[in-house]
Amino acid sequence: MTVTRMHGFAFCALAVLATGCAQLKAPPYAADYEALDRLKASKPAPVAVVKVQPTDPNDPVNNLSLRGARLISPSGTFAKYLEDALISDLKEVSAYDAKSRTRIDARILNNEISVGNIVTGTGVMEVQIEVTREGVQRLKKTYKANTSFESSFAGIVAIPAGQAAYSDLVRTLLRQVYADPQFATALAS
Repeated sequence: MTVTRMHGFAFCALAVLATGCAQLKAPPYAADYEALDRLKASKPAPVAVVKVQPTDPNDPVNNLSLRGARLISPSGTFAKYLEDALISDLKEVSAYDAKSRTRIDARILNNEISVGNIVTGTGVMEVQIEVTREGVQRLKKTYKANTSFESSFAGIVAIPAGQAAYSDLVRTLLRQVYADPQFATALAS
């Protein structure tokens, strides 16, 4: 029995070490169509999205780790991931125009996914959004989203769960932004 238990510990240690050097890609963003329907109903004017900050790939918000396994953005940085998600959503509701004089500027202030808890993983994203029209500020507000998901003591379960949860975290944040009446008013004609 002791030998079997030691083999089990050795296998778990090997699994954790094997994932320690791995790079995992965050899943592609998938829109929340209910939130987009609400945004579209507010009849937003055409809007451009400015490069989401920070663009530095070495900035802490662009570096996520899941028990030693590096989570990377398919867009290069997590700031670009959020930028792509915003543009995709605005195109979906026919409100995106790269040349518009109404602009959305965003800065990620906090971006975390944690699989350290034995039972539940968590994520938090905090973003400052500013909407300007012809240089006049119409909105400057910070939005914060939290998510939780089933995790495990076993890294082989927890790490993929954290990886899969990232797109949900971004979706949760954008759902909050789109549901905010102040945001809708800032985009209105």
